[in-house]
Amino acid sequence: MQSALHITTKVLPGNKIEIQIPEAAIGDRVDVFVVLPEKPESKRHCVVDLIEEIRSKRLSFRTTEDIDRQVREERESWDS
Repeated sequence: MQSALHITTKVLPGNKIEIQIPEAAIGDRVDVFVVLPEKPESKRHCVVDLIEEIRSKRLSFRTTEDIDRQVREERESWDS
């Protein structure tokens, strides 16, 4: 029966990996499969898409009059 090992290792400098197989003898032939981790696809947006995304997340637009009214009401509450 053919045996298999699952070994997790880190990529070393120079994009190399090193594995140790205690069950193998010097000169044995082995097959090695490397499974790379899935990386999320990077979303590339054009500037227009980015602006639209920012606008869609923005809270409701406040006019200058709305802000002035809120400041006036706040100041009036201080006198009470």
